[in-house]
Parts: sequence; C-alpha cells; structure tokens
Amino acid sequence: RQNNVNIRVVRIFNTYGPRMHPNDGRVVSNFIVQALNNEDITVYGDGSQTRSFCYVDDLLDGMVRMMNGSDEFVGPVNLGTWGIPRNSPSWRWLKKSLKPPAANPALSFAPFPRMIPSSVNRIFLWQKKN
Repeated sequence: RQNNVNIRVVRIFNTYGPRMHPNDGRVVSNFIVQALNNEDITVYGDGSQTRSFCYVDDLLDGMVRMMNGSDEFVGPVNLGTWGIPRNSPSWRWLKKSLKPPAANPALSFAPFPRMIPSSVNRIFLWQKKN
C-alpha cells in the first residue's frame, strides 16, 4: 500500500496430486504409500491433530482467481479442503477417502518425528525465537 504495489496473500496448506514424491515425508504421501503397501497407517501424536488438504489443481485455480480478483481484497485467503469437518482428525478423513478401501489398514500411533531444519534455517541462519 505504501508503495502502490498490488499484492495478494494466499496461505497454502497440505497440497497433494500427481507426481508427488512418495517419500517426501508429508502426511498424504506417507498415508498413500503405506496403504498401497498394505502397511499400518502411521499417525503421529495422539491422533487428534487436524489438517487441511488441497488438490494441486484446486490450489492453482484458487491462486489464479485470487490474482485476478478485486484489488480491494488482498487476503489473506486459506486454500485448503473445506470438506473435512473442522474438528475431525485428519487420519479419519484420509482413511475414509481410500477408493477402493484398503483391507482395513490398522493405525499405528507414533511420537512426532524430530524436525529437520528447513532451508530458511540453513540459508539465512534463521531460527524462531519462541
């Protein structure tokens, strides 16, 4: 606003779609790979966590619509799945989404993995203060 620059703010959530790397470590790819291999589905934490998911085509459509929208509205806009009940654990939605359903995969609860510093940490020697 100060420099008369048109901006848009879009918050991107767990995006999934074709050509995802099977070992990227995200919840969707982990779930799919485990289901395809007929393995137990790993749920990190106590299973109460919720997530928002967005198919890549829907994400791109939302971003283009936001960019082409009114200059009066800059956001932020959350682009994620609206079909998941707000307080429904993500594993329940993902398990229900398997088509055809896997041979009723078992759930395996595990502690959260240790986080690997992101590129912003390594490149800019940045870390959160709190």
